[in-house]
Amino acid sequence: MISNSNIIINFEKNIKMKLKSILFLVAVSASTFAFSQEQKKSGPPAGNAIVGDTYGSVVATKESKAISVEKLAKKLNNDNKKVEDVTVKGKVIDVCDKKGCWLTIQTEDDTQFFVKMKDYGFFVPTALKGKNVVLEGSAEKKVTSIDEQKHYAEDAKKPQAEIDAITKPKEEIRFVANGIKVVN
Repeated sequence: MISNSNIIINFEKNIKMKLKSILFLVAVSASTFAFSQEQKKSGPPAGNAIVGDTYGSVVATKESKAISVEKLAKKLNNDNKKVEDVTVKGKVIDVCDKKGCWLTIQTEDDTQFFVKMKDYGFFVPTALKGKNVVLEGSAEKKVTSIDEQKHYAEDAKKPQAEIDAITKPKEEIRFVANGIKVVN
């Protein structure tokens, strides 16, 4: 025969198990809810890119000491296709619309001067388009694959016909920026 004390002990064990189960379900539900929330899609940083704004590291070189894209191209031809610690001035013609993780600079001969941010460590606002900037970093001549060219064209929301027209790798100046400053 079962005693009253055994019934009470079994009842208490049953309640403790149910409480543990309820707490476990609450914890799982809370974590599932927290991770299932739609994350805000990240885009380029906000900002008007006004003269004096700096992105990445502080640009220490004065604007007057920066070289043109044309001089950089000549320097790259003379220095085995890579130049470290160089400062260049140019006009931004495009910025990645997805994150602001790359930009292009206008060149004298209408080729692209492609700029990425060092270690993907900072981004720039799309308001940088049309602005003059001073860039500090390193540059090299590099062959860009068809797939990579198409990826950047898609990021720039180029028309599909223009993307499809990319059919061969191209050699271009690639710049890795430590810092970018908006200038006049």
